[in-house]
Amino acid sequence: MSDSDGPHGHGDTVFAIQRPGQVKIFSLREAEAVFPLVRVITAQAYDELAPVLDAMRAGVENRAALARYEGDYEAIVQRWINKMERLGVVVSGLWLIDFDTGDGYVCWRYPEAALGFYHGHDQGFGQRRPLLDILRERPPGWATAGEAGE
Repeated sequence: MSDSDGPHGHGDTVFAIQRPGQVKIFSLREAEAVFPLVRVITAQAYDELAPVLDAMRAGVENRAALARYEGDYEAIVQRWINKMERLGVVVSGLWLIDFDTGDGYVCWRYPEAALGFYHGHDQGFGQRRPLLDILRERPPGWATAGEAGE
């Protein structure tokens, strides 16, 4: 961690909090800047959910216990969704998010180590392509701009 990094290792970067349902248009640099926070929040939620899933898979016979586990599951996932939406990213599935670039999405799914895929607005996870291929073909404006819209 460098001297300029704050207590969480994010440097002087300040992330704008979005209103619920408000999607941010990201440049690649902006997506890469917020990605470490997205990954940490997702890893924490994933780890928090693991024992709940284990208990549910164990075949809980008690209806009250099962209802409690289902409630815990929903609460953990909803908190994660809310945090992702506040960062301006699109939640496309459980542990799957998209950074809207204006013409498509930089796509990430936990536990991938980096932002490595892209797909168009009219495509889904199954059509995602390696981000490096997109950048090699013809670098889009969002990949070279410092801020979205530059």
